[in-house]
Amino acid sequence: MAKGPVLIDLEDAPAPEQGPEAAAPVPDLDVPPPSGQAMQTVATLTARQPSRLVKWFWGLLLSLLGFAVSLAAWDFVTGLITRIPVLGYIVTVFMIAFISVLLVMGLRELAAFSRLKRMDVLHRAGEAARSSGDLKAAQTVVDQITRLYKGREDTRWGREALAEKGVEVLDGDALLDIAERDVLGPLDAAATREIEAATRQVAMVTALVPLALADVATALTSNLRMIRRIAEIYGGRSGTLGNWRLTRAVMTHLVATGAVAVGDDFLSSIAGGGVLGKISRRFGEGVVNGALTARVGVAAMEVCRPLPFAVQKRPSVTGVLSRALTGLFGKED
Repeated sequence: MAKGPVLIDLEDAPAPEQGPEAAAPVPDLDVPPPSGQAMQTVATLTARQPSRLVKWFWGLLLSLLGFAVSLAAWDFVTGLITRIPVLGYIVTVFMIAFISVLLVMGLRELAAFSRLKRMDVLHRAGEAARSSGDLKAAQTVVDQITRLYKGREDTRWGREALAEKGVEVLDGDALLDIAERDVLGPLDAAATREIEAATRQVAMVTALVPLALADVATALTSNLRMIRRIAEIYGGRSGTLGNWRLTRAVMTHLVATGAVAVGDDFLSSIAGGGVLGKISRRFGEGVVNGALTARVGVAAMEVCRPLPFAVQKRPSVTGVLSRALTGLFGKED
């Protein structure tokens, strides 16, 4: 048997009949596109209108519980005063302080509803002045906006510019344009940053936390906080009940208009959702949930803003999502 290397003559080997380019393409995985299930659930929960029977049920239940608790507290305090007068009077002081705090909270909620109503009236007046082009109506709206933001440092430059330029303006639309650009411009930027932060949080938790219902809880709390902050930025600070009412109004509008539906046109506008959905189901859901959160934020801006968007460009969902994910996965320049 011969020892040493074995040489194979490749010249006699048959040449391959086909190249790599003739190989069959890799079949696409049958992965359903992301649907943004967390935001769909949040929108359904918050936009759902309870029936009259359910309202009566909860109203009567809370009334009975309140009556029972009040009666038990009264019996406890009076009995304690009979047995140990000093402790009874101390508990009475605590009860009075507690009731006073409840009254203050109730007054704050009423004030919050009043602010939201005032913002809604101002928004409607701005729409009417814009459509009519009446200078006097525009001046009335601008005066109300100036009083609304009086004393706020973030609108001081805009109010001064509006007062300086508004004297020479003789057109209603031009006056509203100045107010929207100079006074509301910085507020729009602040509201957009809030939307980007909420979008980033919802997308990150959905993509990275595999716990059941964690994405739904995060989406709900993030959207509630975002809507409250947007209302505060535009001057319509809302309490707990006012914030829930405002959130339900925003979600009801989005559900009625189909803005929370995830269709092919929506996925094509945020191509990252479809691409990531084929790579990772969780990351695809994160992108879509973030995009739906951005939609909710833009709708909240339209509801809370004292003037409708005209000269200022309304933030786009794609732009908000792009900046939010850039801040999440990379460093911004």
